[in-house]
Amino acid sequence: MIDVLIVDDDFMVARVHRAFVDRVEPFRVVGTANTGEQAIAAVGELRPDLVLLDLYLPDMFGLDVISRLRTAGHDCDVMVISAAREADAVRNAVRQGVVNYLLKPFEFEDLRHRLERYAAKRNSLLTTVVRGQADVDRVLTGTTLAAPSVSLPKGMSVETAELIERTLRGTDGTLSAAECAARTGISRVSARRYLEHFHDTGNAEVSLRYGAAGRPERRYGWRA
Repeated sequence: MIDVLIVDDDFMVARVHRAFVDRVEPFRVVGTANTGEQAIAAVGELRPDLVLLDLYLPDMFGLDVISRLRTAGHDCDVMVISAAREADAVRNAVRQGVVNYLLKPFEFEDLRHRLERYAAKRNSLLTTVVRGQADVDRVLTGTTLAAPSVSLPKGMSVETAELIERTLRGTDGTLSAAECAARTGISRVSARRYLEHFHDTGNAEVSLRYGAAGRPERRYGWRA
């Protein structure tokens, strides 16, 4: 699981964001905060992996929260979710290492897409073994393979497609959607969607495994 802390001065907005996050696997909300001081205390207590941070807080600017977290030694990732459209705010957020910046208002799919990209890159960082420059490039950019030769359907990201491809290429045998999801850190539904895309484009083969009862399990392997 990827533990998330939501920080927003409006408790109703925080509640909506919580409902959105709880719909995306493997994320779970472990707490909410409505001020900068509450956020700093909550990070120290809950140790989240990811903080969804509003910038307009009643006691301090959100970017100052990041500075204080780093000074305190907390290495959680931060995704800004804010109405702040000023170029300086965006630039300074990037300089402080935020993993993404999402403008309010937004739809569920906007957040889902960014969370899944974050989960895919996080898993890649955790599993990368540096053997050469290509591995270093993957750590720095989150990519290593060439972009797919065909455009991806709407809602799919290159980063997640590359993660699924690496997983299939590195598997001895075949994977089900559930097994692929467990290895990549994305939801089973999303894994199935990418696997079916690779099958549709001829990059993956599908075989059926029959059990004692119920529908056969679809298993995927990368086509050599």
